[in-house]
Amino acid sequence: MALSDRIPYQAIVDRPRLTLPDGKRIAVWVILNAEEWLIEGAMPRTVLSPPMGQPLLPDVPNWSWHEYGMRSGFWRQRKALTDRNIPTTFAINGSVCKSYPRVAQAGLDAGWEFMGHGFRQGPMQRLEDQEDAIKRALDEIEAFCGKRPRSWESPGLTETEDTLDLLRKHGVEYVADWVIDDLPQEIATPFGDITTIPYTVETNDITVYALQGHESDVFLKRGRDQFDRLYAEGADNARVMAISIHPYITGAPHRIRYLEELLDYVGGHDGVAWMTASEIGDWYTTAMSAS
Repeated sequence: MALSDRIPYQAIVDRPRLTLPDGKRIAVWVILNAEEWLIEGAMPRTVLSPPMGQPLLPDVPNWSWHEYGMRSGFWRQRKALTDRNIPTTFAINGSVCKSYPRVAQAGLDAGWEFMGHGFRQGPMQRLEDQEDAIKRALDEIEAFCGKRPRSWESPGLTETEDTLDLLRKHGVEYVADWVIDDLPQEIATPFGDITTIPYTVETNDITVYALQGHESDVFLKRGRDQFDRLYAEGADNARVMAISIHPYITGAPHRIRYLEELLDYVGGHDGVAWMTASEIGDWYTTAMSAS
């Protein structure tokens, strides 16, 4: 069976009518991604091309670009979220718990939901032992925060034909890799269903800035436009909106205000339920069983 065949097509207009807690229109979840990039290897992403187009290692400028986020940008984002009491999903490489314990502890102290994000940043297809990497990531996070992650976002949203089965085998219930809809969907595995949580490549700071090269204020405009349409549609049926951020991107001084303004704009609407990945998954599972 092709991987895509495991996710049967569903038209949004045919989905059952679902009601969010307290009659809200839209569930909004913020995903803050904390990653480890090894200076010895090629960078998962680059902002500065190498001299004369020849890749060089170590790649100090591009490694430093990311490292700035873990040292400075993260703390701006954390303040923006905690000042507004926004429930946050902390997508974290398992290795970050030991490589950046100060960052991991800050997420724990804030009461964020820890979401598995691979053991170390890199595509799942490149792993020699994918199951071991998944288990190590979940084990490290559980050892650090005392709870085994129930949710997962693969590095770069990458998966093989086996990823979903391995995640469910090791206790993951909710996965954010499938940006296919504005509502969750169940996917069958030999170990029970795993449920997609609507994620985003549209209101994702990597896409807006690192890939598309937009000006700093575009993240705010795009986020408002995305929210406005989903909020309007939420009058007929529930919707889910994701806001995905990375410390080295929207944690930059010239961008942080636009993240803050987007959070304030969304939070200024009465029909918003701020939720985490597992809260959305639990709501959906319960709502579907009652429909």
